[in-house]
Amino acid sequence: MDWNVLFVALMFVSFIALLFSGYPVAWVLAGVGVWFAILGEILNAQGIPVDADLTTLTLVVDRIYGTMSSYGLVPLPLFIFMGHMLDRSGIAGDLLRAMQAALGRLSGGLAIAVLLLGVVLAASTGIIGASVALLGTLALPAMLDDGYQPELAVGTVAAAGCLGILIPPSIMLVLMSEPMQLSVGDLFLGAVFPGLLLASLYLTYLLVICGLRPSLAPPSTGALDRGAWVAVTRALIPPLGLIGAVLGSIFFGIVSPSEAAGVGAAGATLLALARGGLNLPTLREVSNATARTTSFIFAIFLGATCFSVVLRGLGGDEVIEAAITGLPFGPMGVVACLLALVFFLGFFLDWIEITLIVLPLVEPITVSLGIDKLWFTVLVAVCLQTSFLTPPVGFALFYLKGVAPPGIELPHLYRGIAPFVVLQLVGLAALFAWPEIVSWLPAAAY
Repeated sequence: MDWNVLFVALMFVSFIALLFSGYPVAWVLAGVGVWFAILGEILNAQGIPVDADLTTLTLVVDRIYGTMSSYGLVPLPLFIFMGHMLDRSGIAGDLLRAMQAALGRLSGGLAIAVLLLGVVLAASTGIIGASVALLGTLALPAMLDDGYQPELAVGTVAAAGCLGILIPPSIMLVLMSEPMQLSVGDLFLGAVFPGLLLASLYLTYLLVICGLRPSLAPPSTGALDRGAWVAVTRALIPPLGLIGAVLGSIFFGIVSPSEAAGVGAAGATLLALARGGLNLPTLREVSNATARTTSFIFAIFLGATCFSVVLRGLGGDEVIEAAITGLPFGPMGVVACLLALVFFLGFFLDWIEITLIVLPLVEPITVSLGIDKLWFTVLVAVCLQTSFLTPPVGFALFYLKGVAPPGIELPHLYRGIAPFVVLQLVGLAALFAWPEIVSWLPAAAY
């Protein structure tokens, strides 16, 4: 019996089983790693050869130090701060009210306004919880008051709020750059057109469904504000200016992503100050929220490091690589299988766990098969978008349920997000068929 292979299988089974215990994921990852190292020590003492013991854990310290000192992760807390500061500034509320006045008289106009605002928020925050909660608080009651079908209303809000996980500056792309050994700037460039593709698919769906069935999204009964487009333009200038300062400086090579993140954090603070929304309580609240979010991500980082060190000590990466490369499908078939695995895991795991556990294991596989790592990483990012919408662990659903008006139940959410999950898979298939959608902009930038 190959004890190493058995231990690798048992580690994954134990991790999945303990996820349902209610313990924080970071402690589950670290605990599984430590306990299997202890078990390996015991078995080795009994003469049973296992390539993991307590000495394996000494490597964790070096790995953790390398992670914490990585320059590529510097943008993470700064982009998180930028997102939380914009969330508190009130800019999004001004923009939604202006768009509602401009588009509300159209059938589905408010849903289109929510989607467009979701794109703006995605390109200026990247914080999914903040975007979904903000859109749910501002737009969902207005959509329901105008007679929107509850499923269409909640599905639009959830899908629009989740665009920030893909459209740069995305904290998910920052996190993915480390295990895939890619530049954050290249990932940002590669994700621009895929993010806009998804937004275009959502927009096309809303236009078609509202055109065919106007009763699902009746126009607003309020009077048309003829100065609404002027208000929209004025409300768009601050977030678009911030987006241009952050992404434009990266895309044109003026600053590094880390420096651009600092520009974004400072710019968001100045916008809040200019609007009169910056004071000591707000600054304290934003700083605390940034610290909590960053600590949560890095705690999972540390737990995943402990898990992966023991797993690799057992030869788990070789076992997984041999199993995947042995599939009789060719490189594109292997990519399809990996994406199917990520989609399935998204039903049960958060994107952070998938990123930190799966990507380090598959990165050598992409190298050995000659797969374009940038294209593959963006495909995984699009696939992970579904994890926010798919039950039972779709976090966007829980964010939205927490701010939804009475009468909105989980069945409404599940039925509402179903068309948008299908659209995400359509977008994923388009990127799979035409890799140039990902690769063109990074290639043009160089």
